[in-house]
Amino acid sequence: MNKGWIVFIKELGDALRDRRTLLRLLLPALLMGPLLLMALSGLIASFEERAERRELMAVGIEHAPTLKNFIERQTYTVKTAPADYEAQLRATTLLEPVMVVPADFEAKLLAGEAPTVEVVSDSANQRASGGVGAIKGLLWGFNRERASLTLAIRGVSTELLEPVDIEDRDLASVQARAARLTSIIPMFIIMAVLYGALTAALDSTAGERERGSLEPLLMNPAPHGAIVAGKWGAVALLGMAVALLASLSFVPAQWLLRSDSLQAMFQFGLGEVAAFWLLQIPLAAGLSAVLMALAIRSKTFKEAQASSTLVITAVSLAPMVGLLNPGGDAPWYLWVPGLAQNTLMLAVLKGETLRWAQVMPGVVIGLALTVVALFYVARSMRAAVAR
Repeated sequence: MNKGWIVFIKELGDALRDRRTLLRLLLPALLMGPLLLMALSGLIASFEERAERRELMAVGIEHAPTLKNFIERQTYTVKTAPADYEAQLRATTLLEPVMVVPADFEAKLLAGEAPTVEVVSDSANQRASGGVGAIKGLLWGFNRERASLTLAIRGVSTELLEPVDIEDRDLASVQARAARLTSIIPMFIIMAVLYGALTAALDSTAGERERGSLEPLLMNPAPHGAIVAGKWGAVALLGMAVALLASLSFVPAQWLLRSDSLQAMFQFGLGEVAAFWLLQIPLAAGLSAVLMALAIRSKTFKEAQASSTLVITAVSLAPMVGLLNPGGDAPWYLWVPGLAQNTLMLAVLKGETLRWAQVMPGVVIGLALTVVALFYVARSMRAAVAR
């Protein structure tokens, strides 16, 4: 243990001495929270601002004075759309959907026929598509009002139009509703763990071999297990440190939120930071060992970087499984590194209390990866000395 501690201090000192590499790791981790939340709150604030403006783009609204009167009574302002609105929607220079009213709107309405009103948008233009629901809501409201007036004139109760009262009841908590908007945060924390451990793992194995300092180290009388444990401890600690900084960055980032609704819903304090960090410990331990195992067989640092791309790709794609599966979280999610941490961190964001049955699969898998990978690294070092 004493020799392993000496190697740990040495590797940690080497990693901290490389200030340029540290800055490349720490700056993204510290800026991740503020930049992500600022971008997200800016997007939500823009939608809220558009809703508050209550403006509507239309073509041919002069042919439908009754519809225009209804829209203005809902405190909306009707504006004339540009002549080339279709081209602007495709080019995403126009960020509002357009309501197109036919010239025979009033004539068909008086004749008891249903005129066709188009709501034009471009599904590739997300900002424009976001306003389609508001226009459709106005048109549905106009339809209900016209139908109610028609029935009232004929002496028929307007309650026949709505024989069932509908009332929404949302079971989601405030934090769960916020998690729908902030579900990308766990993925950034997972990538922080990976990139925090990546450079140190490659440098302490393939990097030392390329510099010619690994073989002299292995010739020391210290057990190879102690050397491997010391190197792994420094790598895992750096991964966990970067993850902790990334989690902490989201706490002051809440002060920069522009959206009042998101600021009211998003609750991220020191309790969530601690939960996030504890969930990353098994992942940091396992990933550090796996990266060292991939790099120990490489002769150069660049070769080790190429080998690590498989781990980077697998870890970055794992959280996407939950997004692509509409059936909800499956029990096997908790046994997949990366996906398990993403699932549990989302539960923390929703304000749910984690059970040991949920946490233990990730701990078991992290421990198994650590033991197997470190055993492989130690055996590879012994083989290198034997040669």
